[in-house]
Amino acid sequence: MARNKFDVDESLATKFNYNHLKRIFKYVKPFKKQMGITIMIMLVASVASLLGPFLVKDAIDNKIINSDIKGLVILAGIYLATLIIGGVCLHLKIKIMTNVGQSIIYNIRKDLFEHLQKLPFSYYDSRPHGKILIRVVNYINSLSDLLSNGIINLITDLATLIIIIIFMLIIDVKLTIICLLGLPILFAGIFAIKNAQRKGWQIMSSKTSNLNAYIHESITGMKVTQSFSREKENYKIFEELNNNYRTAWLNCVRIMMLMGPMVDGTSSLVMAAVYIFGVAWMAQGVTVGVLIAFLGYIGRFWAPISNMANFYNSIINAMAYLERIFETMDEEPAVKDVVGAFEMPEIKGSVEFKNVDFAYEEDHKILNNISFKVNEGKSIALVGPTGAGKSTIINLISRFYNLNSGEILIDGVDISKVTLSTLRKQMGIMMQDSFIFSGTIMDNIRYGNIEATDEEVIEAAKKVHAHDFIANLEDGYNTEVNERGARLSAGQRQLISFARAILADPKILILDEATSSIDTKTELLLQKGLEELLKGRTSFIIAHRLSTIKNSDIIMCINKGTIVESGNHEELMRFKGEYYKLYMSQYKLLEAM
Repeated sequence: MARNKFDVDESLATKFNYNHLKRIFKYVKPFKKQMGITIMIMLVASVASLLGPFLVKDAIDNKIINSDIKGLVILAGIYLATLIIGGVCLHLKIKIMTNVGQSIIYNIRKDLFEHLQKLPFSYYDSRPHGKILIRVVNYINSLSDLLSNGIINLITDLATLIIIIIFMLIIDVKLTIICLLGLPILFAGIFAIKNAQRKGWQIMSSKTSNLNAYIHESITGMKVTQSFSREKENYKIFEELNNNYRTAWLNCVRIMMLMGPMVDGTSSLVMAAVYIFGVAWMAQGVTVGVLIAFLGYIGRFWAPISNMANFYNSIINAMAYLERIFETMDEEPAVKDVVGAFEMPEIKGSVEFKNVDFAYEEDHKILNNISFKVNEGKSIALVGPTGAGKSTIINLISRFYNLNSGEILIDGVDISKVTLSTLRKQMGIMMQDSFIFSGTIMDNIRYGNIEATDEEVIEAAKKVHAHDFIANLEDGYNTEVNERGARLSAGQRQLISFARAILADPKILILDEATSSIDTKTELLLQKGLEELLKGRTSFIIAHRLSTIKNSDIIMCINKGTIVESGNHEELMRFKGEYYKLYMSQYKLLEAM
């Protein structure tokens, strides 16, 4: 189904299975020591707190009847000690498990983010970025309490329940059996709402994702929104998505709130039965102290059961988030190092395409049997109409996509057999989108080579004639720029991106519409700097302004996924084919202006 719309609910490629829960425990395993210590601490606290009703029974049945003041003081002292022990243990548990919980979340988020770095362009092209962002932040945050305190509380509550039952059996076996008869009733109710609960939280996660995607899109496109006065229409869309979120949330809460009344109702029924049978059996030896102590334990008996019911609730809720998180983690990188991949040797610069076929979608071929060879140090310009396959060719050189068939060789080495990092590190790539990261201009240029000195960064900026405008900014190279470079003009962003590519000192330089947003004066200066820069490098250049690529060694005209003609500017102009038509149409357009 369509994934790239904010108003389309995401469907899961695979259904949830309980192996996801096993899988999540690999993140818990490294902290088993801390969790073991916490469990012991909580068991001590549990035993201490459970002594209370037993002490009350002893006080009523023995100490008060016998006017044993000293015994009552001792019991009061023991009771106070149990409260202090419980408080200290709770403080230690919170301190340990807060650190453990955040460490678990840190590791899950780190693995997810690392995996996202490996996913291909097609993954990000096919869905709103807001729907990816919510997985890394919100969904993982929702698991925090479950994976730390939830697991500890479950184990502690189970142990506490067992201890309570032991105390209850010691006090009175028959009353204990009556108490246990309430459990089947509760379990039946829990399983009755399980499917509705899980489905509700799946819908909830989809509506949350949709809302987040639209907010992200709206913020990114705010300039366009205000330029076209779309605020009212956007508010209507937001209101609908927000209302869908609210409806889904309320539905989940309504289902979830059934759990409390079920536990309370069952507890009340059991309590009433214990009162009735307890009073009736007083003639058979049930004392007032036994009855009061037993009622005290019944209150404690249902507390861990209620906690475990809430934990079960949390598991059901978390399933909706785990499904999305693991779906992303299981997304297979379309482009990755093959088994036995080796490091790319130092590139000299020859590039060869051998019978290359490529399609983004099976029924829509972009490149059809492309073959050419370029010697090192040559500049190659790719021209042709929009959608002809120019950008696809340079994307394949960088191995951003896998071929359908054929080979691409650099210096005679099949690039499909080398590691991606050692291939791409030796290339300088400037795409059409001159992306600027938040930070300083110095940091943005150094992105191409993190080991470069300040002097090398400045030198790269001078080569592309970016130095003058940078030096005139309030803090020069230390000027802070916003995400996507909102403070800079389109031309300035391109010049910074160009300096970033130059700083990498690549043997193969790829420029995709590198001068499209630069004014004519700056472009002329840039061309002068590039003449020296391109010497000794193999460069692939895409430019719709054909005047900028006249001096290229080879110009390849691409149309409908094939090379229709190839040569230098003079040769192609004499041939009077596709390139001639493109060039003359631009020339006439300039004359008419």
